[in-house]
Amino acid sequence: MKIKTKLLLGVGLLFAMIVLLTALSGKYINQLSADAKNILTDNYKSVDYARQMLDALNGGIQLSEYQRIFQLNLRKQQATITEPGELELTAKIAKDFRRMLGRPTDQDLKKVVHQDVSGLMLLNMKAIQRKNNKASDTADEAILWIVFSGSFCFLVAFVLLVNLPSNIANPIRELTQSIREVADMNYTQRVHFEGHSEFGELARSFNTMAKKLQEYSNSSLEKLMMEKKRIETLIDNMSEPVIGLDHYKTVLFANDKALQITGLNQADMVGRPIEEVMQQNDLIRTLFMDIDPNKRNSPVKIYADKKESYFEKEIIPIGIVPTGESKEKLIGLVIVLKNVTSYKELDFAKTNFIATVSHELKTPIAAIKMSLQLLRNKQVGQLNKEQESLADSIGEDTERLLKITGELLNITQVESGSINLSMASFDITEIMDYAVNATRTAAEQKNISVKVLERGPMPKIYGDSEKSAWVLTNLLSNAIRYSYEHSKVELVVSQDADGIKLAVKDGGQGISEEYIDKIFDRYFRIPGSKKDGTGLGLSISKEFVEAQGGTINVQSELGKGSIFTISFKPHSR
Repeated sequence: MKIKTKLLLGVGLLFAMIVLLTALSGKYINQLSADAKNILTDNYKSVDYARQMLDALNGGIQLSEYQRIFQLNLRKQQATITEPGELELTAKIAKDFRRMLGRPTDQDLKKVVHQDVSGLMLLNMKAIQRKNNKASDTADEAILWIVFSGSFCFLVAFVLLVNLPSNIANPIRELTQSIREVADMNYTQRVHFEGHSEFGELARSFNTMAKKLQEYSNSSLEKLMMEKKRIETLIDNMSEPVIGLDHYKTVLFANDKALQITGLNQADMVGRPIEEVMQQNDLIRTLFMDIDPNKRNSPVKIYADKKESYFEKEIIPIGIVPTGESKEKLIGLVIVLKNVTSYKELDFAKTNFIATVSHELKTPIAAIKMSLQLLRNKQVGQLNKEQESLADSIGEDTERLLKITGELLNITQVESGSINLSMASFDITEIMDYAVNATRTAAEQKNISVKVLERGPMPKIYGDSEKSAWVLTNLLSNAIRYSYEHSKVELVVSQDADGIKLAVKDGGQGISEEYIDKIFDRYFRIPGSKKDGTGLGLSISKEFVEAQGGTINVQSELGKGSIFTISFKPHSR
């Protein structure tokens, strides 16, 4: 239990008992006061009235003055009747007094009235005695309860007086002694306080500190220097450039390979803030301009090994969990430059090969299309049903090959970074009409209606109309391909603060959440999909849109269709 809780409970209990004692005292004092008041009000006045009536009776009741006194006190008595039998006795006095007024000299009647008044006085005297006894009992009970409550308060105060100072002083004394031991370099000293009080938390913090000091004390400087030398030798012998920073972004180390490609020496880098080195070296500025470990970086072109080389930057955050703590703490980061020149050269060769093959394939494919058109020309000859079926199959395969070669040529542009854009302002309805007309046949084959929804007049767009039309056609073609028969596809154009948006909405099978982030990757196809495709269309669409300064995204839910949205910036005049 925490010290604060103990204090609150102890002092609170003592305060509650004092309040209870005060309440009991007030209660019994009020009760005694009420009893005394009742005696005075109810009985003492009746005795006084009876005494005055006896004085009037003995003084000469035949006189009118004494009769008036007797009647006055009798009326007062009739207004203060409180005891059982008092009402009847007062009524009898009044009755006998009226009889006596008719015969004032009748001594027997006077004696009867005297006995009645004496009986009234005796009745009230007995009541006074009874109420006095009740008040005495109340006083005794009050004394008993007050003594009991006071004794309990005393016991609580005594327990607090005995235990509370020791509960606070003893842990402080033990902690003070332990601090003195640690000050004398006795790092094995520990404090053991049980429970979850403030002293328990203080003990755990103290023990953590002592443990850390013990670790530092037990570590050998020679061992540390040897380990440091071993790590430095290992880093220097790495074949890849490596640069390390501490949590203040000061350069801790840079191996020989890093110094070689940057053209700096140890004195120019190690021990200096990286901001200063960035101001003096363009390559360092390029490498450390963005050091987000979660961001994917493009290969950096660096002149190394007497040729232009490509290096991939890898950022490795260094974190440790300090002794006695549970959260990891960042203490620096390391940048490793991996030489990917050989892979880049292979990639260039692959891109060139694909471009060459795709370009060379266009000529025979065009020849096949021309030959197919000649076959279908009735002037050349009539085809039977089997020949027409073969011709249709050849035509479909030819179109598929032509689409694949077109996508391969586009992807070579993307991979080589040489996307040729013909930027100009154009009307967005032009590419919408083109896409709808290009996909009309595919939509009619599945009885799918394509609805174009325009929300107000749209300004012109600044971009490449040919590539934008290709992107929209690809999205619309995909929507038709993955939609069910007799469904509908919507092409919605709107404008907001971010620009002009083109949304292609279908009611197909949708995309599972686990594939949403991969849908724009090259060659990616959703597992289990039965539709034909190369997995390049969406990747090329993304590259084309972003090359024009736009964005493309998807919203989809499995079983509820998909919405692909392209955002363009309006043409600023």
